[in-house]
Amino acid sequence: MSIRFDDQVVIVTGSGHGLGKCHALEFARRGAYVVVNDLGGSLDGIGEGSDAAREVVAQIEAEGGDAMANGANVTDYSQVEAMVSAAVDKWGRVDVLVNNAGILRDKTFGKMDLADFAAVVDVHLYGSVNCTKAVWDKMCEQEYGRIVLTSSSSGIYGNFGQTNYGAAKMGLVGFMNALWLEGQKYGIKVNALSPIAATRMTENIMPEHILAMLQPEAVTPAVIFMASEDAPNRQIIAAGAGVYARVVIQETPGIFLPEDQRDAEHISAAWEQIANTEGQVELQVGSEQTTKHIGKAAAALGIKFE
Repeated sequence: MSIRFDDQVVIVTGSGHGLGKCHALEFARRGAYVVVNDLGGSLDGIGEGSDAAREVVAQIEAEGGDAMANGANVTDYSQVEAMVSAAVDKWGRVDVLVNNAGILRDKTFGKMDLADFAAVVDVHLYGSVNCTKAVWDKMCEQEYGRIVLTSSSSGIYGNFGQTNYGAAKMGLVGFMNALWLEGQKYGIKVNALSPIAATRMTENIMPEHILAMLQPEAVTPAVIFMASEDAPNRQIIAAGAGVYARVVIQETPGIFLPEDQRDAEHISAAWEQIANTEGQVELQVGSEQTTKHIGKAAAALGIKFE
């Protein structure tokens, strides 16, 4: 069955170029009304201008779609509120939010100014929080919503010279892990994308023959799926070069240490056993970790625990 977004309103931040542009165009082709948001700044977040957003809107309209350009800075909540209000005023609702806006200011941590650390966190993490907050009440009211966050392997696994970017991107995973619980009763689903694509952010760090494999168009299908009516919930999907994978965070079974062995030395001695991934589990909420640990300790002590 074809996935459609007829009469749905979709906001895509940072959609004047690269991944965001691909997302916006595909949503429009599938029937959505699209807010094409782009500040128009450089890769490091300097400058602004809405020409890129207007060009994407012109392409959507040329293909028979309906869209509006918006130049809101996602780090400014008042601008984000105005963007959402404009969408609601024109189309009456907001069904999907794709948080894609981002900047890069890569340096080793020792050489990085705190201002550059904060700027990246502000756009990626707080920018996503701002946009999500601005649509949240509307989605709760209409009892439907799809929110897609853009994480990264830099946060999930780490990349050299990207402490700011990695912190922001893993912060979004934590945001998703808590937010999906609050959205369940309102029909809101929250997922995250870990993209691998040839964009302004990657063109200088990968060879050309590899970049040719990493077209942004190969990432967008994962976003369309996560924004669909039948989307999963609280999932991270890695997408790139035509490969799609589910990213999971798991915990090893661990070991129980009696009171007289609860010290760093015994942990060190048992580390291989503690770190053994055989039998590891994926927990769904934080309280499950508490239950897991208490249950293991209770079993070792012969205490009944239910």
